[in-house]
Amino acid sequence: MQVGVPVEVKNNERRVSLTPAGARELVRAGHSVLVESGAGTGAGFDDAQYAAQGATIVPEAGDAWAGDLVVKVKEPVASEYGYLREGLTLFTYLHLAADEPLTRALLGSGATSIAYETVQLPDRSLPLLAPMSEIAGRLAALVGFYHLMSAHGGKGVLPGGVPGTRAARVTVIGGGVAGEHAAANALGLGAQVTVVDVSLPRLHALDWRFGGRVGTSVSTESAITDLVAHSDLVVGSALIPGARAPKLVTHAMVATMAAGSVLVDIAIDQGGCFEGSHATTHRDPTFPVHDSVYYCVANMPGAVAQTSTAALTNATLPYVQHLAGVGWRSAVASDPALAAGLTTHGGTLLCPAVAEALGLTAASNWAAVA
Repeated sequence: MQVGVPVEVKNNERRVSLTPAGARELVRAGHSVLVESGAGTGAGFDDAQYAAQGATIVPEAGDAWAGDLVVKVKEPVASEYGYLREGLTLFTYLHLAADEPLTRALLGSGATSIAYETVQLPDRSLPLLAPMSEIAGRLAALVGFYHLMSAHGGKGVLPGGVPGTRAARVTVIGGGVAGEHAAANALGLGAQVTVVDVSLPRLHALDWRFGGRVGTSVSTESAITDLVAHSDLVVGSALIPGARAPKLVTHAMVATMAAGSVLVDIAIDQGGCFEGSHATTHRDPTFPVHDSVYYCVANMPGAVAQTSTAALTNATLPYVQHLAGVGWRSAVASDPALAAGLTTHGGTLLCPAVAEALGLTAASNWAAVA
């Protein structure tokens, strides 16, 4: 099978969907890997490294998109919609619940798309979302504290303080993978951290994981209101797989925060969990809401492209090998986790969460339209 690896064109997106080592594994299995020239440059991998592993370097995006299976990092943007076509299998992050134009483009093209973020194991874990969630969570603490500096519009609070001063107060809303890693980094920098989640068993697990050094709270409107009002940094990482993120922090809550407080919305790919959130870029990452600073970069892990590319390839490569080896129909038929990621095929939407978010209709059984 021909596997295409195009250059990522989203603003300041330097990741690439496959490392040279990953390309080598596919070539060894007898597949052709078509890497658009320059695709890996931002992540520290040049064309020569891919060529040395047996990949074919192609000069234009259309050449990479001509592959039977195209693997990407981020969802296609408008300039790439023309590459979508019947017979194409697209494997990437899609986040369609927050992107109606792309959803309609995929449906209109007839392409088969499989979303990394909804591939789900029997224990409900999300193996292809997890590595980027880990990175986004760790970055959330770093960028949050960076913007808490007075020079960057923040209130001027040091994460751990110094003797005789208080530590920064951090609230993490959502105790999943991203929230756990945000809490870990904030705690490591000396902050006072509280994690909010709807799941009591998850809060018990976090209490055990952090040895009681992180506060926990069951997610209620009242609890979030009180915690936000007294926080220097709020990290939003609430997630419903495939669906729009719930709006858990309102304008009224933000209005109670001290001037220069910072809110980092990791959930922005799914629409964001703060009222007023809208996607920003690494080039222009923040905007004011009341007297606070919102950070809503939609591709946070792109800031550490080399680490992110390696972590993503580690997670996706077994699935890419399976898809390339037997084709998407046999792959999803034999792997329920991969089947959970199947999102569109032949003009039919196959993800109920996306359908609900966008007011569309989804087929209940992928096999009926395959």
